[in-house]
Amino acid sequence: MNPLAPASYTGRLAPSPTGLLHLGHARTFWIAYERARQHGGKLWLREEDLDPQRSRADFAVAMREDLRWLGISWDEDMRQSDRIPMYREAMRNLLLAGYAYPCTCSRKDLQQATQAPHEDDDEPVYNGRCRPLASDPLDVELVPQTNYRFRIPNSDSVPFVDAHAGTQSFAPGVDFGDFLIWRKDGLPSYQLACVVDDAAMQITEVVRGRDLLKSTARQILLQRALGLATPAYFHADLMRDAAGQRLAKRHDALSLRAMRDAGLTPADVRKKFAWP
Repeated sequence: MNPLAPASYTGRLAPSPTGLLHLGHARTFWIAYERARQHGGKLWLREEDLDPQRSRADFAVAMREDLRWLGISWDEDMRQSDRIPMYREAMRNLLLAGYAYPCTCSRKDLQQATQAPHEDDDEPVYNGRCRPLASDPLDVELVPQTNYRFRIPNSDSVPFVDAHAGTQSFAPGVDFGDFLIWRKDGLPSYQLACVVDDAAMQITEVVRGRDLLKSTARQILLQRALGLATPAYFHADLMRDAAGQRLAKRHDALSLRAMRDAGLTPADVRKKFAWP
């Protein structure tokens, strides 16, 4: 059970407008919605639109329409692309404290200097090719067209207790290396933007998919470095197709929009949340 008092609960939905929401998204967002309702709490919708190549305005409109059609409502709404100054301020603080450093590795360098990515994790373990010595002076101003990484600490593990997945522990340097926090296109990585926004929105519990368990360990390290509170976490099981592959935006037939156009009702869709 989540120990949070009902009046203190703040959750969030965090869809990306890079495609139509599918059944897997719907189940995770429904869990987030239900947990906020059960706690008598507040729910944000955060549009994670920091992928300028794939984010589209029509997808942003569609995701709100589809969520409302499913029966999900929220109290406040924000968009990440409106918050770039806040992310830059957090990056400056990390640079000042020595937690961040520039990485000039090319794509080819990274392919040669990283270990294979772990299952359900899209960032391979970086071997520290560009990592400076702790005593080396660093420029505290962001350099344009430059990637930046977070310097992971020399700690044995990052433990946390997940409200659904149970006790978790990940080892910096083994499960993940120095990870990307700022991109050369002048935008924060998912990890940094998520941490800054969760703190600003005063999120008390993060509900998301189980594939992001390892990201939680990274984000806890960022929270510590920035002096931010760590929320509670609930990582829901992933929905998979008949072949056992987790649902993704390529599963057009399982998008909420396609199921809606096929005549399914919101109640019909909610019945599928236990599938397969």
